[in-house]
Amino acid sequence: MKIGFLSHLDLNLYLFRLPIMQKLVEESHEVYAICPRGDKFNLFESYGIQAIEYNIQRSSLNPFKEMKAIYNIHQAIHPLKLDILHTFTAKPNIYGTIAGKMAKVPTILNLVEGLGSFYIEDSLKNRVVRRVIEQLYKIVFKLSDQVVFVNSDDPKYLEDKNVINAKKMTIIKSVGIDTNEFSPERISEDEISLQKHMLGVESKTLVLMVARAIWHKGIREFYEAAELLSKLESIQFILVGDIDEGNPSSADKEYLERGNVLWLGHRDDVLLLTAMSDIYVLPSYREGVPRTLLEAASMAKPIVTTDTVGCREVVSSEVNGYLVPVGDALKLADKIEYLASQPDKRKIMGENGRIKAIEEFDIQNIVKQYIELYHTFEGRE
Repeated sequence: MKIGFLSHLDLNLYLFRLPIMQKLVEESHEVYAICPRGDKFNLFESYGIQAIEYNIQRSSLNPFKEMKAIYNIHQAIHPLKLDILHTFTAKPNIYGTIAGKMAKVPTILNLVEGLGSFYIEDSLKNRVVRRVIEQLYKIVFKLSDQVVFVNSDDPKYLEDKNVINAKKMTIIKSVGIDTNEFSPERISEDEISLQKHMLGVESKTLVLMVARAIWHKGIREFYEAAELLSKLESIQFILVGDIDEGNPSSADKEYLERGNVLWLGHRDDVLLLTAMSDIYVLPSYREGVPRTLLEAASMAKPIVTTDTVGCREVVSSEVNGYLVPVGDALKLADKIEYLASQPDKRKIMGENGRIKAIEEFDIQNIVKQYIELYHTFEGRE
């Protein structure tokens, strides 16, 4: 088969689709990474994957530029004579499906990895945008052959809104996690001790959050929980993640540098920092399935997160962590304080999370599900 993977970012394909693409190459299929040229574009060749470039303006809403993007995608895929086109994220899902139909691709698959920030707040602007997205998706999902979702809530919402027929829905939870890479055994006690010493947090119970510093990730609730527990000198809150310049939802440096949180900014040693932590926290308002929670679960860390779309796919409350209401810093602090005082409970929950990560989210299991999906459409014309 000839299978094309279409995204608006080469990084998206490289970070999250590469294991699936590699498996297809191993099976002697022809695999194409169809995306704008970025830092990862030239790396696909070393994996036996051909990179095909097209141009798109990610933030544009100009209808003429959007039509040009559809044309560009069509020009990129038409000569390939694909058997399957798999699209990822909103614009590639919409534009790629239209372009794929124009190019007469026999099978078109979409992936909806969460419905996005417009589904968090109920402002007039967000309601209008949601309406537009849903109408476009309704058209696109009629044209495509199957739509993959990474959680259980988003497809139910779209089915209830009459946007998609249940027969076209497939759920493959998350993009997967390499549980061998994110394993507690990867990091030694000596490495952890050295890192704690370098940060000056020896003898502390460490509460870690890794996320872009935007409000929708629950930054404010994390900081408020740290303030509520400031009387407990044995607990140290740590935030890893940079501000998102140009994003109106981003916290600023002044906010992040205040209070009782140790803000480390962007770090490349997240594996070590996760291993170092005692409790992992993500008070997000809505997710697809957050990779950071998968990493924490795989590293056998107890998790406190919100009872919301995406997050509850990873955490079973009372089993491998706790689910708290969105926006409730008091209950967030309460669960953190409880876990901080219960090392045995943390250990059991962490072990349960590790088991859940291996059984449900290991990358090999996710890859297998995608390969099986592709084979169901093999031979179509």
